[in-house]
Amino acid sequence: MAKVTLKGVEKQYPNGFKAVHGINLDIKDGEFMVFVGPSGCAKSTMLRMIAGLEEITGGEIYIGDKLVNDVAPKDRGIAMVFQNYALYPHMSVYDNMAFGLKLKKTPKAEIDRRVRDAAEKLEITDLLDRKPKDMSGGQRQRVALGRAIVREPEVFLFDEPLSNLDAKLRVSMRVRISRLHKELGSTMIYVTHDQVEAMTMGDRICVLREGKIMQVDTPLNLYNHPANKFVAGFIGSPTMNFWDGVIEEKEGKPVINIKGTELEFPERMREKVKRYTGKEVTFGMRPEHISLGREGEENVLRGKIRVKEQMGNEEIVYFESAGNQITARLTLNHEESLNPNDSGIFKIDMEKCHLFDRDTEGAV
Repeated sequence: MAKVTLKGVEKQYPNGFKAVHGINLDIKDGEFMVFVGPSGCAKSTMLRMIAGLEEITGGEIYIGDKLVNDVAPKDRGIAMVFQNYALYPHMSVYDNMAFGLKLKKTPKAEIDRRVRDAAEKLEITDLLDRKPKDMSGGQRQRVALGRAIVREPEVFLFDEPLSNLDAKLRVSMRVRISRLHKELGSTMIYVTHDQVEAMTMGDRICVLREGKIMQVDTPLNLYNHPANKFVAGFIGSPTMNFWDGVIEEKEGKPVINIKGTELEFPERMREKVKRYTGKEVTFGMRPEHISLGREGEENVLRGKIRVKEQMGNEEIVYFESAGNQITARLTLNHEESLNPNDSGIFKIDMEKCHLFDRDTEGAV
């Protein structure tokens, strides 16, 4: 096990395009760190730079206390699991898992012990004599995991390892990887574009955008306290609603005016909101914090249902209110069910609202 430290790490290509901008990041010994972000945010590039598969053009990378900028990938004490499994088709599962150890001249008895221990952890002992073509995608991914485990690396690197699997297999494999992390206690760095994977697996999550860190925090802190509008919109499913509004004062209390609809802030927010009086801000509200309202209640929106998605015990409702397209995630009984073109009253939980500066997009 080892910590991983990035100090001012940059990546610029010969054509002048800068993919990574001065990244500073400390990944703790034994931590499960997830890099997440949209396509093109440089999350895989950062992983490959840590692995030594991509040359850095600035900064320093440490694994443990060792500077590894000029260290070959095989000598960095890392093991990488790829998206496409990268198994040798002509070799058995046993030989695929043992191949790296054989190259390092590891004794046969030690190879056998490590391979069988890893196979038992991953429940693939009965597959050791098979070839990759005779296995499912989930089984091949477990073999790729086993090949990494037998190396007993200081750091595991995962590059979108579940993206080729179907939805059910992705769920079972992410549980297996999380369980493996707890059993091994190893440092793991995991790249994904799927924020559900990130939220369910990571001890901490590094949210990236265009080669820059937007926020590094625990899953719950990212969800509850996003540092900016980008993080707020990326974390959470369905995505957060954003509306433009103006902060005004009404009867000595700050409210936000959204195209004529006034919503009153809870007491805990009033002091910090007051300094924005008279200014335009972006108001954020997660779909799960919108519920059905009633006549006479405060902090409600009136809207017309455009689309409804039935999800069993809940409904995802898309409605229009004062020119804004809004998503609500509602837990309803059959008597309350809404249908397209119905009009409704929707209660906004102002205790859970978010505000963002219009110019900087930082959280207020």
